[in-house]
Amino acid sequence: MIHQTWKDADLPPAWQKWAESWRLNHPGWGYRLWTDADNRAFLQEHYPWFLPVYDGYPEPIMRADAIRYFLLDHFGGLYVDLDFECLKPVSDLLDGRELVLGCEPEAHTRLLLARQRGFTRIVGNAFIASRPGHPFWAHVHRRLVGAHKLPHTLDATGPFFLTRAVDSAPEPDSITVVGPEVLYPEVSPYATELFGPQEADYDRAHAVHHWSGSWACDTATAPRVSAGRRFPFWASQERQPVADGLLNLEAQRRRWALGAPAPTVSCLMVTKDRSATARRAIRCFTAQTYPNLELVVLEDGTDDALEQHIRDLDDPRIRHHRLPPERRTLGELRNEAVDRATGPYVCQWDDDDLYDPERVEAQMAAILALGADACFLARERLWWPARRKLAISCARVWEGSMVCAKDRLPRYPAERRGEDTPVAEEIVRSCRVVSVDASDLYTYVCHGNNTFDESHFAEHFEVATHVWAEPGAYAEQLLAMAARLPLEPGGIAHAETAAGAASTYERKPQPVPEPAPAPASERPPVLVLTPLKDAAAFLPGYLDRLRTLDYPREAISLGLLEGDSRDSTPELLRQVLPGIEAEFRRVTLVHHDVGLQLAGARWEPGIQRRRRSVLAKVRNHLLARALADEEWVLWLDVDVTGYPADLVQRLLGARKNIVVPHCATAPGGPTYDLNTFVRKPGAGTLNWAQWVRDGILQPPRGFGRTYLDELRGRGLVRVDSVGGTALLVRAELHRDGLNFPSFPYRQFIETEGLAAMALDMGTACWALPDLEVVHPHHGAPQPEPAILTVTHSR
Repeated sequence: MIHQTWKDADLPPAWQKWAESWRLNHPGWGYRLWTDADNRAFLQEHYPWFLPVYDGYPEPIMRADAIRYFLLDHFGGLYVDLDFECLKPVSDLLDGRELVLGCEPEAHTRLLLARQRGFTRIVGNAFIASRPGHPFWAHVHRRLVGAHKLPHTLDATGPFFLTRAVDSAPEPDSITVVGPEVLYPEVSPYATELFGPQEADYDRAHAVHHWSGSWACDTATAPRVSAGRRFPFWASQERQPVADGLLNLEAQRRRWALGAPAPTVSCLMVTKDRSATARRAIRCFTAQTYPNLELVVLEDGTDDALEQHIRDLDDPRIRHHRLPPERRTLGELRNEAVDRATGPYVCQWDDDDLYDPERVEAQMAAILALGADACFLARERLWWPARRKLAISCARVWEGSMVCAKDRLPRYPAERRGEDTPVAEEIVRSCRVVSVDASDLYTYVCHGNNTFDESHFAEHFEVATHVWAEPGAYAEQLLAMAARLPLEPGGIAHAETAAGAASTYERKPQPVPEPAPAPASERPPVLVLTPLKDAAAFLPGYLDRLRTLDYPREAISLGLLEGDSRDSTPELLRQVLPGIEAEFRRVTLVHHDVGLQLAGARWEPGIQRRRRSVLAKVRNHLLARALADEEWVLWLDVDVTGYPADLVQRLLGARKNIVVPHCATAPGGPTYDLNTFVRKPGAGTLNWAQWVRDGILQPPRGFGRTYLDELRGRGLVRVDSVGGTALLVRAELHRDGLNFPSFPYRQFIETEGLAAMALDMGTACWALPDLEVVHPHHGAPQPEPAILTVTHSR
């Protein structure tokens, strides 16, 4: 007998073919689809003692889990979930066995909920085969009674419950638990998003679970209301403190349950042609636990996708108002939304942020319990998807988190950004205000198209009270966040790909190019910096190429640092110094020995941290000694053999604070400088830890990275890292502290570390794939390349 269950006899079309696969592969077997009504009638007849527990389950999925444990005890046979597909008959798998279950993929043990419970394996409950009356089921029934008050479905009735039951079974020798390759060859989409695709061996599999309804599925469900939650708060009256302590949300819920008024709150969303993020914000609205809400959506764009989406939702609480695109300021639009609100309280509901289901309920509980006019969150969660970073902000008045009595709300100034700051300041100055310290209620998202630029978010992350940027910690926090918010893994992936190219271990498509910029017409002063070591063979050609630049020499300064040379480089420098001092705007010559002599190949992984640490120190020393009043710094290797005469103008024409050309081994050839790269789509799911040595990432060529030779024809692209063969940096950034880390900085060092540091300072890095600088692989007869050039080998 094959058992399956559904709420009624009308199966979803997507599951009908999977249900049919079991009957096709087992033509002599019986089959029954049990409906919810069938299940309860069955329990009433055969296990009436369990009905109080069964009926008391708060979620239907708990009843769907539990019933299988009784059907198999009574009838025996095979139970399979509707999203399980049979690939071949399972008769040989069951022959001679009394009870057969399967382990879920090993990757599932690395998901946050499983790790919190310390599971080394997870026994799935989507496929169970049993003889009737197996003693295991009496054990399971007892444990169901003991676990039915547990708050999470997984622990009360689901796979976590079953795993514990198997581990404590009284007759374990009669239970067969097969490996994931037999029944669960596919990893769930949720785990795939976090850990990357896993190869599935379908040749060994009897069946495959498609995970459309599991605990590790790709469909988010609204979380249940948390119980007994308390929030720290502090209240003020016209900026004077009046109270602080813990707010008991449960106490206010009891008051509402007894009939206390719950005033209508009008959530106000101003949006323009941002359907994807606005839909996400609407999902957050529909998941709110506060009972009396409306959402006023004010849109002045041209895209009608959001309007159609709201029409399809058919939710009477959501009102969409389209305004003509008259380029009104954000402040003016917010005032318009306030005027259209019908509730006595208004709540700012930005279209690109995320809101916990209890956000409005918690803030209204604070307002009503403390007799306040308004409530702000003291801290917020910060999410930078493109950089795969999460943080808890510092404590302040977060303007976007405002809930305020409508009659106490001042008008917004007619500003295009920052319009809510003076409003919040006026509310705090003139009203009774409560601040609630519950950062998880509001997630402030940096997606690359915010009103404020990235430097604004970089400042918030810099002063955050806690930051999760390491891949494993970030993934855990993301899972915890997704467990509360109405987010799907696909939505997480979209946020990480749509937020832009700058990221740390991000998952994203190939970068969106900008058109190739025209050369700059202005000629600001530029400082060319070049470290030198054993460079006698390259120095004459280096100077000749500088002279071929059509950039005015009175605007070019030179900074040269020589150290640890064993050839004639020092003598050559002394000879050429008078001539170049006469040719260029200013020349700084520095001698600085650091004692680095490499016995073996310079690309060996074991020496990279020491070697590149020295290179970083050399660069920083030269920068400190040579930079004066120049506006730009051009780092240039001594052993570059070719570049166009308008190199400087074309780099300046990019109008970016940090930009590199394409350093290739030959014109049109492969990339030489592998420190300039873009992370590939899905790079965030790869196992980078295997390539960390001495604290820095040292992956093989091409692992999760795209180089500039694959991006030719793309004009100007944003990159995740830069090399130093030719690197243009706005001098003000160096003056503000941007340098070359001589120690692991986010697992990067030297030029790659500079790129990571720049991102944390709010500055992205860019590249011109079609602007080529030639740096051949110098052969063995050549002298040891200059110290700068050894940064690019792997």
